[in-house]
Amino acid sequence: MDKMMNNPWFLRIIALVLAIALFLSVKSEIESENTNTSRTDVDVIRDVPLEVYYDASSLVVTGVPESVNVNVEGQSNLVLSAKMMKDFKLFIDLRELAIGKHRVPISTENFSEKLNVRTDPQYVDVVIEERISREFSVEPDMNESLLAENYVVKSYEVKPQKVTVTGAKSVIDSIGYVKATIAGDQGINKSFEQETTVKVLDLDLNKLDVVVEPKSVQVSVKVEEYSKEVPIALVEQGEPKEGVTINGLTTKTETIRLYGPKLVLDKIDQLNVDVDLSKIEKSGTVDLKLAVPEGVTKLSKEVIEITGDVTVTPDPRRRRNRRTGRKCFGDNRKVV
Repeated sequence: MDKMMNNPWFLRIIALVLAIALFLSVKSEIESENTNTSRTDVDVIRDVPLEVYYDASSLVVTGVPESVNVNVEGQSNLVLSAKMMKDFKLFIDLRELAIGKHRVPISTENFSEKLNVRTDPQYVDVVIEERISREFSVEPDMNESLLAENYVVKSYEVKPQKVTVTGAKSVIDSIGYVKATIAGDQGINKSFEQETTVKVLDLDLNKLDVVVEPKSVQVSVKVEEYSKEVPIALVEQGEPKEGVTINGLTTKTETIRLYGPKLVLDKIDQLNVDVDLSKIEKSGTVDLKLAVPEGVTKLSKEVIEITGDVTVTPDPRRRRNRRTGRKCFGDNRKVV
């Protein structure tokens, strides 16, 4: 055995065998790698964002999808790399196109030249329009069924009252309503303020794709109990005192507001104010406290001024004693 190991030919043969084995092993690995690399694969990369190049300061483009799918075919390692890395780009270039309708191809960038790439869809139909801005008044919009029973909205105040709406000219021309919709819980019985987003709608109440500045407004809602304004009618009661003649009664308060349930107030056409004539003894103005009618919760005023035009006639029995200058009454000439 030692002789064989010391034989140079034996060592040469062993080295040759090992070299052949190593060569065959490497060759097998290379062939296997080449086989895997050359295998063709097909895959779909979904929802790839689509970029649009155009002058956004003066134009508006519609009809462009937010994303599209990409079909990729080629060597499996390249397909896998494209799907994982996503360092490619899909876009349409509209910078050289005029205003109007166009069918444009979707372009790709940063894909390997060894890949067969096809977008789905391959073309998009776009509309290029002039970008314009216009000012609109904001209309408050509230579902008044949210109010508590016998309460109504007295007034709305919107700040700012007007907003600027920007978009495609055809869209701006189709605007029917610019609303600030007010939300709330059932049973509103007091005034409140609310910040609300401005909505732009067409005549069919479809929301329009526009830019609003400012996006929201402050709305003040004045809520109060149901009320009704009616005229005041002075009703004379009783008789004036002897020697007092009431020529007329007037008041500067011609109308007054009543508060209460609608069913009650709708039956009241005027507020009758009773004036006791026996308490008026001379011309002038007096304060009269008003009585609240049954079913009415309150009045806008509790007291009104009544002006009386009065003539006072002296008692015919009253005369002066010519001799003494003293005043006397009747035949008995009682001195006072």
